[in-house]
Amino acid sequence: MSWTHTDDALHHDFQFADFRQAFAFMTEVAFAAEAANHHPNWSNVYNNVTIRLTTHDAGNTVTDKDRKLAERIDHIFARYA
Repeated sequence: MSWTHTDDALHHDFQFADFRQAFAFMTEVAFAAEAANHHPNWSNVYNNVTIRLTTHDAGNTVTDKDRKLAERIDHIFARYA
């Protein structure tokens, strides 16, 4: 997956077949984020999910926490592709 590193954050837009798939993906990501104690900024409109990762307690910069969660999110998304 190709995450964009801009504005001190990792960004990615994900597209799905429909809202149900997008919501299922978000649910899986929510569990992964909670397990990592690292929560994304995200939004969802119908079949699109936009995710922004940054580490707040590191001054809102990109850290290994963000990279690891992005990698986990990519693995989750691969099952929907």
